[in-house]
Amino acid sequence: MKRMKLSFRWYGEDDKVTLENIRQIPGMHSIVTAVYDVPPGEVWPTSSIESLKKQIEEAGLHFEVVESIPVHEDIKLGKPKRDEYIENYCENIRRVAAAGVKCICYNFMPVFDWTRTQLDHELEDGSTSLVYYQEQVDKVNPLESDSDLTLPGWDASYTREGLKEVVAEYQAMTEEDLWANLKYFLERVIPVAAGCGVNMAIHEDDPCWSIFGLPRIITCEENLDRFLQLVDDPHNGITLCTGSLGCSCRNDVVHMAEKYASMGRIHFVHMRNVKVLEHGFEERAHLSECGSLDMYEIMKALYDHGFCGYIRPDHGRMIWGETGRPGYGLYDRALGATYLNGLWEAIEKSAGRE
Repeated sequence: MKRMKLSFRWYGEDDKVTLENIRQIPGMHSIVTAVYDVPPGEVWPTSSIESLKKQIEEAGLHFEVVESIPVHEDIKLGKPKRDEYIENYCENIRRVAAAGVKCICYNFMPVFDWTRTQLDHELEDGSTSLVYYQEQVDKVNPLESDSDLTLPGWDASYTREGLKEVVAEYQAMTEEDLWANLKYFLERVIPVAAGCGVNMAIHEDDPCWSIFGLPRIITCEENLDRFLQLVDDPHNGITLCTGSLGCSCRNDVVHMAEKYASMGRIHFVHMRNVKVLEHGFEERAHLSECGSLDMYEIMKALYDHGFCGYIRPDHGRMIWGETGRPGYGLYDRALGATYLNGLWEAIEKSAGRE
């Protein structure tokens, strides 16, 4: 029987978590990584792609998932240079496909990727995790004052004036404008991906609501349905991120896992548990009882509906004194990977006895 392919995100040679560490996690199949030293919109050097492939395969693992090939802001904004950037994106698809990549995770979020208000919130057990508290967001104006928020890719990518400019451009857009620009992008990249045998897997907005008044559209079942119809091709699919969707009570993640897995449109899964609060959420350990999501039922829905794609433990807590990239330490993600393995084996064996 085909089964899910366990994977693990790795940030390259500078990552404190090494390939040697990752290969020792039972059942590990694939490394999820990218070329991180090339600006968004530019073509990745073949030599960089081949170097990643060589290192990963020498560690006894597979290089089959890229996360992410960033979508340039000019594409999302529909600016005059978007065709140039889209062609570069298509060339990147061709190049990673030539190296054996079968799945590309990406997002269409304006300006910011995942947004949190604190990256080291201490939980009751002494571990630290990423959290989002709406009252903290409401106190911040990213365009007018210095911020104590840590927003991935913010200060490193934009000057204050540059940030003001791009945010103003997005604030002048409607959600329908963003939908139109996404459709334009998909109509050009999906045929290339299909021709290369690559599945494109969009990541939901994280969190799945508007941040700082910017349009966000990959947020809920209704919008995922609309997204899949923009280019109705099996290579046009989703990354089911349980934490991004599950931080909103309006999203039934078990139902969505059943629905999109049965359609064959889930190409990648990020498994993460969150505790939903009245005005925000906290990332928690993967175990169901630690958060608001039923991880067993999500995994069972994937299994029952034929999912055999890539899955990785998503953001973990920092535990046992580990330091490093928030959410991407070794210990808690390794525990998460083992938990997912255990759930899958139990579901698989139970199904065999039915």
